[in-house]
Amino acid sequence: MSNTELYCQSCSMPLPSEELLGTEQTGAHSTDYCIYCYVDGQFTQPELTVEEMIEACIPHMADSGMDEQQVRELLTRQLPLLKRWQSSRSAEQAALLQPQRIVEHEEIRLAGLGATTTNADELTENARIPQLWEHFWKNQDAQHLYHAGEPQVIYGSYSDYETDASGAYRIQIGCRVQPDAELPQSLTEVILPASKYAVFTSRRGPFPAVVIELWQAIWQWERESGSTRTFTGDFELYDERSANPEDAQIDIYIAIQ
Repeated sequence: MSNTELYCQSCSMPLPSEELLGTEQTGAHSTDYCIYCYVDGQFTQPELTVEEMIEACIPHMADSGMDEQQVRELLTRQLPLLKRWQSSRSAEQAALLQPQRIVEHEEIRLAGLGATTTNADELTENARIPQLWEHFWKNQDAQHLYHAGEPQVIYGSYSDYETDASGAYRIQIGCRVQPDAELPQSLTEVILPASKYAVFTSRRGPFPAVVIELWQAIWQWERESGSTRTFTGDFELYDERSANPEDAQIDIYIAIQ
């Protein structure tokens, strides 16, 4: 398996297990496509257009929390990022597949609320991240940090990776604090080591679409660029650009070699 988050390069369905992988003509598993799109080295619907694939995928995202139009807009931006449809990419979509900049960042200490999860679990009723955000906004100690520290900046960090993007990891939602700051008992800390980061910036648009789209672009960039992630700790940065959930923009920092 690749150390990227596997998902079908035709329909974008996550591929958390080998049972969902398509097959090559040799019978070997394909790590690019799902069993519904690709069998025996051929697409099951070779004449399908990207527009038709978008319409076919919409019913399968009924539980995403977005209405049909939001799902259609997300898929319209997301599917051309995939290998099968790369000839359909716009200049804006192609730009998403490249980091805006590469930076060196000092150690970061974050205080907030955390949980352990997997990307596979986040696609099920066991998803932890939505509940964690809800608890963050209700926690008085977390709100004090939000208003008292770095000007209304929230970090969503991913650390303590069990293996890579396919395994368990710790999600922490919180704020940056000084190295010697004392923390309330209701909060936990995560320390992200000094690292080199590839920084990706989303378009402006509604949550959660821009976040989902940007992560898909990052996984595709990892697949296509050959860059190596270190999995020492990554984070989403929410600042004043994220104040309006209908017109938000975020940065995602990916630790690289």
